[in-house]
Amino acid sequence: MDSSSAPTETTGAVPAKDTRWIRRRSSWILLFSLLLASVLLYFTLRDLDWLVFWKTIRNGHYEFLLLTIPIASTNYFLRSLRWNIFLRSEKKIPILSVFWANMVGYMGNAYLPARAGELLRSAFLGQKSGLGTSFVFATALVERILDAFILLLIGSISLLWLGNITPWLTNTVYIMALAGILGLAVVIAAPFQEKLIQRLFGWLPLPPKISQLISKKITRFLVGMRCLQSWPKLLTFILLTAVIWLEDAVASMLGVRIISQTLNLGEALILKSTLGLSSAVPSTPGYVGVFQFVAVMVLVPFGFSRPEALAYIIFSQIINYLVVSFWGMLGLWQLNKNKQFAGVNLKRANHSK
Repeated sequence: MDSSSAPTETTGAVPAKDTRWIRRRSSWILLFSLLLASVLLYFTLRDLDWLVFWKTIRNGHYEFLLLTIPIASTNYFLRSLRWNIFLRSEKKIPILSVFWANMVGYMGNAYLPARAGELLRSAFLGQKSGLGTSFVFATALVERILDAFILLLIGSISLLWLGNITPWLTNTVYIMALAGILGLAVVIAAPFQEKLIQRLFGWLPLPPKISQLISKKITRFLVGMRCLQSWPKLLTFILLTAVIWLEDAVASMLGVRIISQTLNLGEALILKSTLGLSSAVPSTPGYVGVFQFVAVMVLVPFGFSRPEALAYIIFSQIINYLVVSFWGMLGLWQLNKNKQFAGVNLKRANHSK
């Protein structure tokens, strides 16, 4: 065999040992997610009054679905606008392309474990836009991290706004707010200090391979944050994030009316911020188990019975499945159609040459 035809490590193929490690890691994450969901569901459903639960389901005011479903769809479009702020730092992409890829990602998160939808939306958009999966995934990662810090602030401010909380919880909220502010400040300042960050990590007594890996990860992360060097884009991101979570809170205020309950704006913001932060833990598809536990823990102190809290979060998850499935399937069709169309045009161009 000619040496030029022999496979080498420079072909870009993933080494077999790395592939095995990735598969083993994914299996452990899935196992942990199932175990965590099972434990949380056990504590959520233990001693539940099932008669009250089914009565709540039967007597639901389902006309409020006509309001919550359009609000949820609009919310996902706003999230696409927010993500596009990062993407525009490299290339202008049609907002509908971003929306379709985003909805494919959310559908993936609803049906696949370990938030696999993040990789799906990055792969689809990276391929379609020509930006590459690595860059698009970096922007998606930065978007999630910034969102988490802002959620931490929203939840803290909402708790302090409500008042009537115990002293120890007040101190905890202050710590959470401080952590949110510091985290947000670090993330915002990082793109302006890339050389300093690389130098600091270079001083660490690490093996060369690990040091190179960390350096590549830092560069990748900072590339995704490049647009934050523009203050107008940063302010637009923060404003869109505020609108997104405010709209999400309003949807919750309407959603609980299905079970004849009410939430004020502060309580709804606490619920949404807690659910949003809990989605960061390894979880089953659609966050089944995690969301049930969190909803009961948050809503019962607000005057909900456990059956009512459980019924609400199940309605909420069903609505979300309907929305992401509809737009996600439409997104898959649109992206594949455009890909086929581009392929036909490429064949015609080659044939004309």
